[in-house]
Amino acid sequence: MASTVTRFRLVFNVPVPALEACKNAIFAAGAGRYPGVGDYTECCWTVIGTGQFRPGDKANPHIGKAGELEFVQEARVETICVGEEVARKAVAALKSAHPYEEPSYGVYRMEDF
Repeated sequence: MASTVTRFRLVFNVPVPALEACKNAIFAAGAGRYPGVGDYTECCWTVIGTGQFRPGDKANPHIGKAGELEFVQEARVETICVGEEVARKAVAALKSAHPYEEPSYGVYRMEDF
């Protein structure tokens, strides 16, 4: 039985003005590439919504003011990462490109049925 490389789903939220910079960063790190004969790259799913947060008193927010509830138009992006190394590199690239002090993201191991 041939071994397969573990796939991960990277999901993150980003303010719309920083969307392209974050996507470019994760794609450069290898995210969004589907293995196989089609050689698909830069694949993701994006939806626009409203994020909200209240920065703490010691925060240095990119948007809004400490202590005040803020509503921001954000994009939610989902993409594939083939292999743990790609997932880790994509998260590092996302953190470097993202304007927030603490970007909202998740990494999920995918099953192959």
